[in-house]
Amino acid sequence: MQLNLFDSDSERDRADSVVNVASVPQRSPFRYPGGKTWLVPRIRQWLRSISPKSPHLVELFAGGAIAGLTTAAEQLADQVTLVELDDAVAAVWKTILQDAEGDEWLARQIDQFEMSLPAVNALLLKTPCSVRDLAFQTIVRNRVNRGGILAPGAGLIKAGENGRGLTSRWYPATLQNRIRAIVQDRDRLTFVHGDGLQMLAGKHWPDDTVFFIDPPYSAAKTSAGSRLYTHFDLDHARLFAELAALPNDFLMTYDDTPQVRALAGQSGFSVAAVAMKNTHHARKTELLIGRRLGWLSAPDR
Repeated sequence: MQLNLFDSDSERDRADSVVNVASVPQRSPFRYPGGKTWLVPRIRQWLRSISPKSPHLVELFAGGAIAGLTTAAEQLADQVTLVELDDAVAAVWKTILQDAEGDEWLARQIDQFEMSLPAVNALLLKTPCSVRDLAFQTIVRNRVNRGGILAPGAGLIKAGENGRGLTSRWYPATLQNRIRAIVQDRDRLTFVHGDGLQMLAGKHWPDDTVFFIDPPYSAAKTSAGSRLYTHFDLDHARLFAELAALPNDFLMTYDDTPQVRALAGQSGFSVAAVAMKNTHHARKTELLIGRRLGWLSAPDR
């Protein structure tokens, strides 16, 4: 079922307006392909519309975790659980959120690293000996690979921003500040290293649990997921079926494709196309999917 959410041109304009991501606080240490910084104002609207207030937010495919980090930092939920399957990405979240001194260790490693091609090559060729080592290697890889891509085969930045090469996305002080800011919210944040779909399936969730779902893959056969992500294969039909079987509220975002619209329609979910800009600043739309999307017509506060 697709609902007509907007009763006026002004309401439709609000959904069609492109968010200026420069106005959104950057909280994640990751550069993430398909990152959802542009969606942050919509996530705020959705969480503020939920009754009772202060739910438990579960971000099932966390990646860079901008939704969960924003929710924790702005106290839009009492608790936030981040779920991520990828071992390398998980190592970063384990080091920051589960290792009592891991956050400061990681910050020091970032501060002391001398960014150069020989140093990068030496680090990336190493076999990590610990979760901390993998976390630091992952942060560096994410910052020096084109587009922040962590999947096997990704290449290094060449010219980079303003011809700065490998240093063009390496901001040690900024990364340290983001890590320390995340730690300030550690009492609200829980990390689970696991499969988001398996975690969702067949489990009874308390009524105050809501889900943010941004699968790093598209249902389209031409998806770029296999190029961008290590874990790109997902049973999309099962994901929609599991959500349909739960009473809990959720907000899900997907590429706007006929396959996704069909799955949403079969599940009885509402859909809305929302404007965004991709990494090349080209305007496009993505689908927001949920049980109720009427809150989209209200201005963000």
